[in-house]
Amino acid sequence: MTRVGAIWLVLGLLYAVFFGWYTSFGGPLTDEEIADYLRAFEEADPEAPAEARAALRRFMEEDTGDDFVMINVIDMYDTPLQIEGVAPGESSDAVLGKYMEYMYPALFSRACHPVLFGDAANTAMDLMNADGMRSWTRAAGMRYRSRRDLLEIATNPAFSGSHEFKVAAMRKTIAFPIDPWFQLGDPRLVLALLFGVVGLGLSWWMTARRGTP
Repeated sequence: MTRVGAIWLVLGLLYAVFFGWYTSFGGPLTDEEIADYLRAFEEADPEAPAEARAALRRFMEEDTGDDFVMINVIDMYDTPLQIEGVAPGESSDAVLGKYMEYMYPALFSRACHPVLFGDAANTAMDLMNADGMRSWTRAAGMRYRSRRDLLEIATNPAFSGSHEFKVAAMRKTIAFPIDPWFQLGDPRLVLALLFGVVGLGLSWWMTARRGTP
């Protein structure tokens, strides 16, 4: 194999590994999986309202098998609730960081990551039938590889222990999924273009070098 061919082979293999990790191939949730997840949530929170259970079931039954984004709007406490594990003087951001100690590894290992994040620049500038929803601290959009990945994270016993820190740090929050969704900067496209440029550049350089007297 020529050096140019080896370069394209290596780039192709690296891209295939990334694409396989970043893309969901599991398809929509099966009836058996839905039943198992519902049972796990019921065991974790037997007092959950019927409306919340119905929304969770619908979320699973309408699974597309593709990735989606969870939109999160967050209002942080000025001073976090003083629960066990929260030291006096700790900020709400520091307490939320304890919650994310579990979440970050669980998210990134499943190719789940933020696609937007930022602090509020003002109070809500347009409200309709949303009393008490004017003040917010920040917003984020979290990309999940699949609904199955989200459910695997949420039903992990390690999640329940750290969830109290989220409650202690956030005064209120709204989270809802969007699917289908679209972004111009899909990493699979960006990486394919980058590898293409690198491959062409190295191929040109090696070809020119061989032709140099």
